[in-house]
Amino acid sequence: MMMKRQRLGILLLLLLPLLAALTGTVRAKDDAPFAMKMTLDAPIAPAARQYLHRAIELAERRDAEFLILQLNTPGGSISAMNDMVQEIRMSRVPIVVYVAPRGAMAASAGSILVLAGHAAAMAPETIIGAAAPVGAQGEDLGETLKTKETEALKASVRALAARRGEKAVALAEDMVEDARALSATEALDAGVVDFIAEDDEDLLRQLEGFPVLMASGETRTLHTHGIVIEDIPLSFIESLLQILTDPNIVFLLLTIGVQALFIELSHPGGWVAGFIGIVSLALAAYGLGVLPVNWFGMVFLLLAFGLFVLDVKAPTHGALTLAGIASFIVGALTLFNSPGTPQFERVSVWLVAAVALLTGLMFATILAFAARALHAPLRSGADSLVGSVGIAKTDIAPSGMARAAGELWSAELADGAEPISKGERIRVVAVEGVHLKVEKAPRDASA
Repeated sequence: MMMKRQRLGILLLLLLPLLAALTGTVRAKDDAPFAMKMTLDAPIAPAARQYLHRAIELAERRDAEFLILQLNTPGGSISAMNDMVQEIRMSRVPIVVYVAPRGAMAASAGSILVLAGHAAAMAPETIIGAAAPVGAQGEDLGETLKTKETEALKASVRALAARRGEKAVALAEDMVEDARALSATEALDAGVVDFIAEDDEDLLRQLEGFPVLMASGETRTLHTHGIVIEDIPLSFIESLLQILTDPNIVFLLLTIGVQALFIELSHPGGWVAGFIGIVSLALAAYGLGVLPVNWFGMVFLLLAFGLFVLDVKAPTHGALTLAGIASFIVGALTLFNSPGTPQFERVSVWLVAAVALLTGLMFATILAFAARALHAPLRSGADSLVGSVGIAKTDIAPSGMARAAGELWSAELADGAEPISKGERIRVVAVEGVHLKVEKAPRDASA
């Protein structure tokens, strides 16, 4: 026992230097300067606003050197953009807005976020601008409303670009007034952005020693030597809300929701279809509130499902189903694919065609079953018993008692039928008054 304790003590003594070294490494890492990075690759919407708010709070709480907002957006809600601009300008941590990767854009509302950054950079082959205001459906605004929105945005960009010089202010106003867009080189030459950076490493190198003006009036110098970048991923809710701004997903949710509710209303008593329908429509409603929607398309979609339902109820032999498919395709393509709607917010034509075909096949199948039931021979009373399967309640040789269709009958063997023992299954061959003519039911016969 003593030997074991001695060995354990020696092992602990040997491990102490290693533990001390590991602890020192962890502390050194914690003490090392670091920056945080969030990646916004989506429209400017409430989900983006929440993501930025959380990232700024985290960077401030952990006392990060600065926060990188990597941006790739086609624009979005002016309301969400205004909130995000306020978050950036009031942040106690410098925010570097970086339009990346190559091929990315900071269009419309995104261009104003770039101007709001304490420092701004773009990757090569990126663009910024085209910030002219449009309506909720992507359409041009009326003259009075457009003038109001344009002047408000111009005042905002003038304030944000003032520290960048007169040329930057003039170009920023052109982005709003004339929907002008700039390449990375043009933006740098005009002073709209501070750097063109190939990647994060190049960005950090150029940020070394760069002065930024904070909301407090303090000028802070950024230090990036030996700095580590920590990513801030999207939370589950933020990811879900971002997915719900995809027009293809919204279109699928609308289709599933309406079909599920139709199934629930056609076969009441269950709850699964109704639950799926309500949840799908609720999720789709969020996307419809964010995306520019042409409500004329929604009318066509609802008309399509109305035609499908009518074709099941009315004997039109599929004519209304064909009209419903046509209305469905027109509605789906019009819903987001209007001429004034940005390309990123459009539903895939192939997806629309596939869903329309599947929906049409589903309702055509329902229609076929309904038509078959409609043309089936009508049987009632005693005639409905013929062919049914029951149970012999006594031995039937040649007569006895049997239960069929939930009732007790006197039964006789049909001509040439074998005797039937109590408990065996019987099949009704004929009905004569209050007597059944029966025979043994085959094993595979169904009740």
